[in-house]
Formats: sequence, structure tokens, C-alpha cells
Amino acid sequence: MPAAATVPAIDVDEYLVGEQQSDIRHEYIAGQVFAMAGASETHNRLSLNLAFHLRAAARGTSCGVFIGDMKVRVAAHDVFYYPDVLLTCASEDVEPFYKTAPCLIAEVLSPSTELTDRREKLIAYRALASLRYYILIAQDCRRVEVYSRDEAGEWWHQFYEHGGEIVFDCPPLYPRLTLDNVYEDVVLTASSTSIDPH
Repeated sequence: MPAAATVPAIDVDEYLVGEQQSDIRHEYIAGQVFAMAGASETHNRLSLNLAFHLRAAARGTSCGVFIGDMKVRVAAHDVFYYPDVLLTCASEDVEPFYKTAPCLIAEVLSPSTELTDRREKLIAYRALASLRYYILIAQDCRRVEVYSRDEAGEWWHQFYEHGGEIVFDCPPLYPRLTLDNVYEDVVLTASSTSIDPH
């Protein structure tokens, strides 16, 4: 029986250098890299809406809001991901090409990534001691899911589908969002998720 082909692992430094030179984004998982596909208009609008409201709250503070092209490093799982939106207020989070201490991470769900977002990334992101909120945003309906960590370190899961205010506690920021904020100018159709390769 022929031996199975193996893909040589690359180290973190090789990955980071390669990402600066590549026209395509890649996520890094334990020495392997995986190319990321583009995203739909709906996906982009949802990401931008969330980032817009977080950025408005962050103006005049040391907090940073990033969308799409900023990596998150989870050293405990040996991974680098590109979340759709992230917020960090940690003074030590100063790496120019990735962040390690976000308070909030958001992913816009699509058929090709939903299982990864709900399982692999949920597990990895929760290993970040700084993380207080992990947000999943649906494209096929008005639904936002928020995983939040309380002061005791316990995680809670809440759905927002019929209104209500979503309040975040990322000192010095305390932004408040509604479903109308997140879904502003977004036209939901049955095909919103079926054609999104992201």
C-alpha cells in the first residue's frame, strides 16, 4: 500500500511572512494553512454595520476595532484566524499583524463556515482569557447569537431575534446595539447564505 502524502508543516514566522506577501488570506491551524474565499454583499454589510457601531463607540479611546484583515492568535490552540470583526482594548495588544487579547469577536455565518464557527472557533476563542463576547450573525434571518463570559468565568448563550438591546462590557467601552443597527440596509433573501463562499 502506498504511503499517504503529507503536507509539510510551516512555523508561525513563515506563516506571518507569507501572509504579508500573499494576495489571498490564509488561516493557520497547527502548522497548516487554509485559503479563505471571498464574501457576499450581505456578509460585508453585516460586518461593516457591526464594525461601524463599535468604531463609533471606540472613538477617542485606546480601543481598536478591526474588520476582515486582522488576525487573532490563539496560542493555546496554535492557530491564527481572521474573524469578521474584533474589538480589543488591551494596552498590551500591540502586534501590527495580529491581536492576542480581544474583548469581542464576531463571525457572520455562512453554510461553508457555520460548523467551524460554532465548534472549532468557539472552542479556540474561549481559550483567550481576554475574550468576553463571541457573536454569531445570521445572514438568512434577523438573528444574533451572543456567547458572553461573566465575572466568574462562566459562559452564557443568548439569542436576539425579536428586538432587544445588546449591551457589551469591554472597559472603557460599553457599546449598545440593536438588531436594526446590525441589519441596517441588509436585504434578507433565501439566497443570502446559499451563494456565500466565506
